[in-house]
This record gives sequence, C-alpha cells and structure tokens, in this order.
Amino acid sequence: MRLWIPFAASAGALLTIASFVGAGWDAPPVETVQIGYRGTGMNHHSDMETQEALKLANVVPAAPWEADPAGDRAGDIYENVQVLRDLSDDQFNQFMASITEWIAPEAGCNYCHNPENLASDEVYQKVVARRMIQMTQAVNVDWNAHVGQVGVTCYTCHRGQGIPANYWYEDQEPKPAGNMTQNRQGQNVVARFGGNSSLPQNVLKDYLLGDAQIRVHSKTALPTGTNHAGTKETEATWSLMMHMSESLGVNCVTCHNSRAFNDWDQSPPQRVTAWHGIRMARDINANYMVGLTPVFPDIRKGPEGDVFKVGCATCHAGVQKPLYGVSMLKDYVDSLAKKGPTDVPDFTTYQPGTTQRMAPAQQSSAVPAAAITQQAAADLPVATDPANN
Repeated sequence: MRLWIPFAASAGALLTIASFVGAGWDAPPVETVQIGYRGTGMNHHSDMETQEALKLANVVPAAPWEADPAGDRAGDIYENVQVLRDLSDDQFNQFMASITEWIAPEAGCNYCHNPENLASDEVYQKVVARRMIQMTQAVNVDWNAHVGQVGVTCYTCHRGQGIPANYWYEDQEPKPAGNMTQNRQGQNVVARFGGNSSLPQNVLKDYLLGDAQIRVHSKTALPTGTNHAGTKETEATWSLMMHMSESLGVNCVTCHNSRAFNDWDQSPPQRVTAWHGIRMARDINANYMVGLTPVFPDIRKGPEGDVFKVGCATCHAGVQKPLYGVSMLKDYVDSLAKKGPTDVPDFTTYQPGTTQRMAPAQQSSAVPAAAITQQAAADLPVATDPANN
C-alpha cells in the first residue's frame, strides 16, 4: 500500500495554504471599476489593502500663512536672491518657510544655507534648489498639457525629504561576469526601474532622457517589411510601460483600449496626457538634472556617476494623479506658477563655496522648455495613424 500518497497530498495542501497566508505572500481584496464598454476588459483594478496607506502618503500640507503680495521686493531687501527677487518680503518668507517643510523639516534652513551667511552659495543644496525652483516654474507654465491647472510644487516630489523617494539612474548591477555573459542587453536581471521585471533594465535612459520612439505595433497581421521593430524593441517598450504602470498604480487600459492598443482614436484621453508627460520628463532630465552633474557630490549620483533623474514615480508615487489631484498652487502663484529669470549659470565651472551667478540667456546651454513643448506638439502622433504609438 502506498502510504506516502495521502501524506504527500496533505503536505501539498498545507504548502498551498501557507503560500497564501504565510509571510511574504498576499492575496488582497481587489476592487474593479469598469472604465469602458462591458465585456471588453476595460477595467481598472486596485489593491484595497494599499489604498489607505496611499491616502495617508498623499495629504497636502497647508500653507503656513496667507502671504501679503504688497510691500518691498525680496530682491531689494535680501542679498543674492536671483530667481524669486520679484516676490514681496512676506511672500518670500512664506515660500522659504514652506520649502523648508517640504524638503528638510528636520535640518531646517541649514539644509541649504550657511546660518552665518544666508546669502552664501557655499552649500551645494542651495545651488541645486535655485535651479529646481526654475524647473518647477517651467513645469507649471510650459507643461500645462500634462500637469493641467493642478500644477506641481516642490512637495509634489520631495514629500518632506531632501531627495525624492522615487528616482532613477543608470543601473548596470549586477555586473556581467564576462565571456558569454559580457553583453546581456540589460536583461535576465531584476529591472528595479522596470517594475522589478526581467525586462531591459535601462530603458528610462532611452525614453525619459533620450528620445527613442515608442512604436512597435504593426498595422497588419503578417509582416510587410515596413515595421522594423522586433522583440528587442518591443521588450524595451514593455519595460517602460511597466515603469509607468507601477508609478501610477494603474493597468494598461488606463491609457490604451484593450481591443487595439495602438489606435489613438479608440484610446482614453489619458494617453495624450501621458504622451506629454514622457516629453516633460525628458525636458526635466536633459535640461535641468543632467546640467547639475558638476554640482552634485558623488553620494548624490548613481553607481555609474550619473545624477539621479526624474521618472513617472517621482511625482505620482503610486497614484494616477499626484496628491490625488489636489492643487497647492493657489498659495504659491507668484513663486511657482509664474516664470522668474530663466538664465542658467555655467555649472561646468562650478566650484563649491562660490556664488553662482545667472549667465546671460544667450550663454545658457539649456534648451528652453517652451521650445521643447512647441516641438513636442508638432511631433504629436496623428490620432488616425494607428502606427503612431
């Protein structure tokens, strides 16, 4: 008699139960909301166990006080105020109090300033903060097609931390051992910036810094020779989509129609918003983050020496609309919803401890965000062309 059979069946049943109730395993309740026509699979799924934590992590802080726009200008009162010089004294101090809470609530003013000389640029964080304020102003003014009237503030990304929790850099780990593994095309490892999948691990460098095309869908069932994208390009696109899905806490049909992923005419409007978001991320990384490379110390760079860069998760942090779409701009219209000076220092000659003066506009190596936005609008795929993905 084979006595081991019932014991094996019992052990298998126990292991199955343990896999669902044991540590590290989860079978959460899922809420499904229909967002398209019935029977088409146009459903949005949410893990209900994570919703409460997301709500707590996306509470908008109140402004410390309502600032008075009247009075002397900050640039006339304080030394070395270069971007926010047109704010009133009260507006300037309100913004300084807010940015301290948004970025360095524990370190306070000393996170960016020498307390013995607040005008000094000797703390590198102050040099970075000045450029980041310019970046935030540009996002609110030039990228309305993505951020809408909600806009962004420093808190949108930082959430009380000097470094936002979600960023990316060039990831080559683990390094290949050599020989046959020397060139693995970034695959067969955990792609930490690709949804922890085994898809290509550095596609954000191609799509959110470079301008690689996200077009792999053919118009016909059989090959015609017109679409040269193969499995390699398709997997890279999947890796980007995994990043976007994880960053926003949504699934594919938030931006795509389940029956025709490639067809813009049948896609939800969120797809156009995402299209602009990809180009906004490119603008931020190419014209703001990369330019600050000489300013950041090595501890603020990735293992390959590149600066931390912006991805979809940097702002969204797991929800479809950052901070659930609640706007903070009403209290910071003059500081963050309007552009101040757009000149850029020559950071290639940066020396710690020196004052960084704005360079004349014609000497700036950065491409104006407005110009990129205009070019992006010209490049927007025509809705009737299903190949423009």
